[in-house]
Amino acid sequence: MEINPMVYKSNALVEAAYRLSVQEQRIILACISQARRDEEVTDEVLYSVTAADLAELSGTALEAAYSQLKAASLRLKRREVRLTQEPNGKGKKPSVMITGWVQTIIYREGEGRIELRFTKDMLPYLTGLKREFTRYALSDVAKMTSAHGIRMYELLAQWPEGHRVVEVDELRRWLQLEDRYPLMADLRRWVIEPAIEQINEHSPLLVSWSQRKTGRKVTHLVFDYKAKSVEKPTAKRKAGKYSEDDIRRLARPGESWEAARARLNQISMEI
Repeated sequence: MEINPMVYKSNALVEAAYRLSVQEQRIILACISQARRDEEVTDEVLYSVTAADLAELSGTALEAAYSQLKAASLRLKRREVRLTQEPNGKGKKPSVMITGWVQTIIYREGEGRIELRFTKDMLPYLTGLKREFTRYALSDVAKMTSAHGIRMYELLAQWPEGHRVVEVDELRRWLQLEDRYPLMADLRRWVIEPAIEQINEHSPLLVSWSQRKTGRKVTHLVFDYKAKSVEKPTAKRKAGKYSEDDIRRLARPGESWEAARARLNQISMEI
């Protein structure tokens, strides 16, 4: 897998209504990061992810990743997405489209690997994107253990200005909460606060939030966020002495392992 793969999603998909578990999202996002955002791709292309890939990305034990991979892959075939907008900023759909994420899933038991094909209807929201899409590094969310945290991070990454106002009813629809957590106190306790805690702990963003009322009812959530300060390496290193963790941490988005190592070693020789 690329050292720091990027995820590209149409904004229409970021704001679609769906619900996936953490492991299901890791599988989907790992495969999305392999798709070409700038090219049209057919639904014949198979994307592959292994338990070892997911264990490395998420920092979990390999044994747990193996068992979770099979269970999550079987559930993915049944997961639905409700889309109300066209990709590439083409406006509102004439009617709600309900589609699946994948049309085919192959689980290779002895390899701890799954291969999947995205549905034909899903691909325009992942590939051939020219405008109105969200981009972030897979590593930004890979270690999160809150499914809501991953979704909330995408909603913030969609607006890089550092400020976003979200209607509570819209958030409920996007996360498919339906009748769960009808009280604002419960929504805050079980959805919003754990999600923000995960974003602040695992992502490149620091987020604070507040509530906005219309009358006596909380109708909007206000998020303010900024990039965390990045600690730059100060120690002088000899060429070739960067560890694997150093290279992974310092790689630029989309940069291959070999390119990152060559660049860092060149820097170390110039210091």
